[in-house]
Amino acid sequence: MRDQKAKFAAFKELHEGEGAFVMPNPWDAGSARVLASLGFEALATTSAGYAFAKGKRDSFAGLSRREILENAREIVEAVDLPVSADLEDGFGAAPEACAETMRLAAEVGLVGGSIEDATGDPDAPIYDFDLAVERVRAAAEASADLPILLTARAENFLWGRDDLGDTIRRLQAFSEVGADVLYAPGLPSLEAIRTVCAEVDKPVNVVMGLRPPFFPVAELQAVGVKRVSVGGSFARAAFGAVRRAAVEVLEVGTFSYTEDAMPGAEIAALMAQDHLDGRDD
Repeated sequence: MRDQKAKFAAFKELHEGEGAFVMPNPWDAGSARVLASLGFEALATTSAGYAFAKGKRDSFAGLSRREILENAREIVEAVDLPVSADLEDGFGAAPEACAETMRLAAEVGLVGGSIEDATGDPDAPIYDFDLAVERVRAAAEASADLPILLTARAENFLWGRDDLGDTIRRLQAFSEVGADVLYAPGLPSLEAIRTVCAEVDKPVNVVMGLRPPFFPVAELQAVGVKRVSVGGSFARAAFGAVRRAAVEVLEVGTFSYTEDAMPGAEIAALMAQDHLDGRDD
C-alpha cells in the first residue's frame, strides 16, 4: 500500500502529464474497490452518491462534515489509489471553516479536495466574489504544506446564474490565491468548456453524467480538459439497475436481470478481508 505522500505525488503527476484522465466517483468502499480493479488511476468521493446510499438527499443540511470525512476515510483505506473528496462548501461560510476542512481532509488520507462557492441558500445561492476568493485563499494556505491538492469550484451554472464571464473571473481569482485545479460544473456547451480552459492557467475538471450535454473524453481532452469526473451519476446508474431488477420481478416475475449482475465470486475476490485481521474469534 502506497503511503499518502506517494499517492499525492501520483495524483499531482496525473494533473501535469499529457492528455486527460477520468476520475470516477465511488460512494462507498465496495464501489471504490470495483472501480479500482478496472484500471482507473484516481478516485473521488461523491456527496450525492453517499447521501443516496444513506437514504438522504444531497444537500448542505443532509450530511455533516464528520459523515463526509468518515465516508472518505473508508474509501481511502479500501484502495491503493489517490482519492480526492467532494468537500461541499467547506462546511461553513467563514474562510477558517474551509481551512479546517482541508486540514481534516488530509488527516483522513485524502490527497485532494474541492471547495465550492455555493451557499446552500436558494435566495443567495453563490457567495459574494470577495468572500468566495477569501475562502479559497484560506483553504489554499491550509493546504500549502499538506499532501493535498485543492480544487476550487465556481457553481454559477448549477444555480441558474448562466454568467460565463463571472465564472471565469472567479476561477481566475481562485487560481491566483492558490487553487491547484479549477472546476465549473454545469457548463452548457463544449465551446464554453473550451473557453474556460483557454482563460485559466490551472488544470480544469469537468463533470459528465450530471446533465446533458455529454461529450466523449476525447472531445473534452481536445478542448483542454485535464480531468473528468462523473459526480453521483455512477451511483444513480446503480440505483437505476436495482429499480429495473425490482420492477422486472414485481411486474413480470422473471429474473433476467441476473444476466447483467456482477458474479458473486468476482465481488468476493475484490472485497478483501484484510480489514477483519485481528478480530476476536
